[in-house]
Amino acid sequence: MQNDQRYRKIRRATLIGMILNVLLTFGKILAGVVGKSSAMLADGVHSLSDIVTDIVVIAFVGVTAKDSDQNHHYGHGKYETFATMIISFVLFVVGVGIFWDGVRALYSVFVEGEILAKPGVIALYAALISIISKEWLYRYTMKVVSNTQSEALRANAWHHRSDAFSSIGTALGIGGAIFLGEHWRVLDPLAGMAVSVFIMKMAVDVGLPSVKELLETALPSETVSEIEDIIRAQQGVRYFHRLRTRKIGMSVAIEVHVKVDKNLDVEASHQIATAVEEALRKRFGAQTHVGVHIEPFYPKAV
Repeated sequence: MQNDQRYRKIRRATLIGMILNVLLTFGKILAGVVGKSSAMLADGVHSLSDIVTDIVVIAFVGVTAKDSDQNHHYGHGKYETFATMIISFVLFVVGVGIFWDGVRALYSVFVEGEILAKPGVIALYAALISIISKEWLYRYTMKVVSNTQSEALRANAWHHRSDAFSSIGTALGIGGAIFLGEHWRVLDPLAGMAVSVFIMKMAVDVGLPSVKELLETALPSETVSEIEDIIRAQQGVRYFHRLRTRKIGMSVAIEVHVKVDKNLDVEASHQIATAVEEALRKRFGAQTHVGVHIEPFYPKAV
């Protein structure tokens, strides 16, 4: 898939999500105020963070679609990686905020003896609508991810699902507070705290690979082993060493020193290097960055 076509798919999916997030954010905050539900207000803030991450995806992935230039010889793939890290950070902060709101509510109940207000039914309806909408948005976005392999969009998709799970906790808490009496209204903040832990874990799971990529961590050992097998299988490769790998956005970068028969001429040696490059690009995609350095093979030196 060409970069511009990939970007259009990502942008379209993100814009659809942004429009839905705007509607849900205002709807949740209004329902939280009218229904006197702190959990629904917190859920509305969570949806507000979705709008922020949508803007991040559109801005950074648009840069990623650009080809390499004089200042970015390896392309702009790291911008998408950086966007993914920002999304995961925002997601983690949202989780901490929801958890802290729950702690404050529990403190007011068990320490200060305060009785939480009974939420209105409108807040419960808003939570149910949010669950259905955000789960649909998650599934739609992941379908686009399968075609574009965008990690930033994948992170945003999981942000949508975290909102759906957050709304499930909110719905349970609000439902318990409405139908089980005033002593059970504490279920509202408790449910929010439980969901916030899930959100924070999800943020770490999504963001950690991006941090590793920005720190130039090598590809997973199983992928490196596969690369080694591909290089070793090419005719004319007598030995190889100094294999270096890393990820650049959705692309892979591979550098290796290949030893060939010392009696081969330049053209034959170049053909072996080309065969290695083509085999690696066939496996990891046409955008793969491959650098093959040819050296003469001396049996005693190996």
